[in-house]
Amino acid sequence: MHISGKHPVSLTDGLPGIVFLAAVILTCLSAGIFYAYAVSVVPGLGRVKDSAYLTAYQSINRAILNPWFLIVFMAPVFLLPFSAWQQFSQPANLAWWALVAAGAIYITGVFGVTVACNVPLNEWLDKQDLASAGEQTLKEWRLRFEEPWNRWNVVRTAASVVSAILSVWAILRLK
Repeated sequence: MHISGKHPVSLTDGLPGIVFLAAVILTCLSAGIFYAYAVSVVPGLGRVKDSAYLTAYQSINRAILNPWFLIVFMAPVFLLPFSAWQQFSQPANLAWWALVAAGAIYITGVFGVTVACNVPLNEWLDKQDLASAGEQTLKEWRLRFEEPWNRWNVVRTAASVVSAILSVWAILRLK
């Protein structure tokens, strides 16, 4: 029995289906960004000298604040819960629970960790005048930034991948 005659959305249901598909695609794109960054950029920058490391991170952190990244990063925060709301029916099925979990994990583990942990580190680094800092200061700044930033990046990478897997599984369960 469905609440108010409401049935789970299918991909052929016009706008609701498009929203669900967009939620899944954007969640997967976000996971791809974080995964690629974690397995290529982080190890690559980890091999360079302190001044190059800090300069590169300042540049990357400034460059990533662009509309394309922000759409991919922010859209799942809204689209996953909205899609879960669209999918709800009585009794709630496993696909719905997977979508709810995908949204909760993305909001807390990706968005929340980014806002609470990575962004403050990025903002701190952005305020540092690297050009006038000596080698010892650069080393101290790198130590203050690198380990915590990488630790939180692993958390958000794992959360984004789990969210993507759950959302793909949910969309594949549609009848």
